[in-house]
Amino acid sequence: MRMRRKKNLETRLEGCGNYLIECVNEDLNYENAENEIKYLDFKDLFGNDNEIVLEIGCGKGKFACTYAKEHPEVNVIAVEKVSNIIVTACENAEKEDIKNIKFLKCSAEYLRSYFPDNSVSTIFLNFSCPYPKASYSKHRLTHERFLKIYEKIMKEDAAIFQKTDNMHFFEFSIESFSQFGFKLSNVSLDLHNSDFEGNIVTEYEKRFSDMGMPIYRLEARLK
Repeated sequence: MRMRRKKNLETRLEGCGNYLIECVNEDLNYENAENEIKYLDFKDLFGNDNEIVLEIGCGKGKFACTYAKEHPEVNVIAVEKVSNIIVTACENAEKEDIKNIKFLKCSAEYLRSYFPDNSVSTIFLNFSCPYPKASYSKHRLTHERFLKIYEKIMKEDAAIFQKTDNMHFFEFSIESFSQFGFKLSNVSLDLHNSDFEGNIVTEYEKRFSDMGMPIYRLEARLK
């Protein structure tokens, strides 16, 4: 079902100027996007040189906002491509007056246009769309074509943290990360019944957990 367009969406987006970064690529072919250098000036955005933490597919921003509040020593950039959703995330951050977070409206394919090489210390992939049809696998955020993007923008010691409720997507991700050369650790097949501490529960996570579904989690590093 298509999401109903929010009332006064454009006006609300304009009111999110302190939090929202809207990205536009002249070449709509994402394969050429990395040639459009539009690197973000993190010092100008946040007023400091703190580490950059990236969440891709942030939804309404609950995880990103919570993480930013719990970690004032880092700067959080949360990516979401849907205007109807990112506006809520921005408004929530503004209500809570969170200083160390920005929201980037773009698709993950275009990240190399906006993030310099070796600029991101942590990437979160929380409940990304699993695209269950095999023919759609290249759209999964742990597909090789996205891992190539992450590899470029990640710092040498950076980590990717993934959570999902979808077992088949999780198995695909494990295989994809491993074949690409990532080293996996802290792999959990039932996060909420493990001894892992410090988990921030997302909107989707609570919904799936309340239904009795296990939550899968892993950490991936290139070194």
